[in-house]
Amino acid sequence: MNEFIKTSLGRLRAIGWVEGVSFLLILGVTMPLKYWANWPGPNKVVGMVHGVLFVAYVWAVVQVAVELRWGWQKTALALVASIMPFGTFWADAKLFKTATAQP
Repeated sequence: MNEFIKTSLGRLRAIGWVEGVSFLLILGVTMPLKYWANWPGPNKVVGMVHGVLFVAYVWAVVQVAVELRWGWQKTALALVASIMPFGTFWADAKLFKTATAQP
């Protein structure tokens, strides 16, 4: 795992995975708790964590896009993936795994 996060692309993939999980937690667990069980506490906590992870993901996408000289289309796809359920997992499989990491 240590080798994985030494590169900016590896960090992007890790952040994307965690951000994707937090997004699914919001949609599938904390939002139903908030609106169906009238229990907003978990949504506030997971929502804050997700917000920080979202900003970190966007920052990491921009960093990798500059370093690897991605075109605007690939960069835009990576950014749009963050607002779609399961989008960051798709981006990892289709955009990030195939990208060439530079040391």
